[in-house]
Amino acid sequence: MNPKYSVVIPILNEEESIDELLSQIDTAFAKLKEKYEIVFVDDGSTDTTLDLLKKHAQKNPSIHIYSFRRNLGKSTALTLAFQKVKGEFVVTMDADLQDDLANLPAMIKTQKEGNYDLVSGWRKNRKDSMLKIINSRFFNSFIIPMLFQVNFKDMNSGLKLYRSELAKEIKIYGGMHRFIPILAKEMGFKVKEEVITHKERKYGVSKYKSTKIFTDIPDLMTMYFLVKYTRRPLHFFSKLGGLLLATGTLILLYLIIIKLLGHSIGTRPLLTFGVLFEIAGIQTIFTGLLADLMVNFNRVNREEDLPIKYKS
Repeated sequence: MNPKYSVVIPILNEEESIDELLSQIDTAFAKLKEKYEIVFVDDGSTDTTLDLLKKHAQKNPSIHIYSFRRNLGKSTALTLAFQKVKGEFVVTMDADLQDDLANLPAMIKTQKEGNYDLVSGWRKNRKDSMLKIINSRFFNSFIIPMLFQVNFKDMNSGLKLYRSELAKEIKIYGGMHRFIPILAKEMGFKVKEEVITHKERKYGVSKYKSTKIFTDIPDLMTMYFLVKYTRRPLHFFSKLGGLLLATGTLILLYLIIIKLLGHSIGTRPLLTFGVLFEIAGIQTIFTGLLADLMVNFNRVNREEDLPIKYKS
């Protein structure tokens, strides 16, 4: 008989937290009185994390472990785990003990009342560094609503409750795990945020780097393109290419007029810019045509493509 809940935990160098983490999970589901499994994805840990997980798995058959030979990122870890879960619902959480499973009953209640496909935790009183909080609020309060016309307060919360259909269908890679609520909504699933409590980190150090904001911006651009233009990339490239063509045409028309008035244009830098804009515009539009042809051949991470070192 399959479990009702699958707990998915990407983990990287969290050896101090494992015992307490598993104890908290056992306590939470003992209160729920529901059958569950735990799927760990070790994302290339270099400490004793994998060894400790193996010891626990030997005692508890509901624990399943997948381990990458090197660090591949949270999106890849979640993608693999989502394909392996057997539960009707999937609970994701981080391994650093900051996510509090005492919030799970309220999230389950919200899911049932609204028949939601995804209930995402909102760390309203977040216990993180000021840099992390400012970065999160900047993106969630200003950039995200402007680009995607949605009003999510905390998209990157680790604690989420999914229907398994959503977990298995969603495709994420790179830094796209930060935008799962947007992706789910775009796919037509019902999404709801639930206020949760958030704990301070007890062991180890945060994997967050001060330079992370510079990697968030390219990921955001990727998300914008995927959400707005995945099925019609030519619309994006034709707008950009059309702008370049129009600019080049205006420049060349201006040069033609002054040439007819008797002025020399052969040595003017503007002539070079005009020709470059025309060429760039044509190339951009043809890139859009190629993207339209290739859009149905996009590939995402598959198990056979991943360097898995160990699984149980």
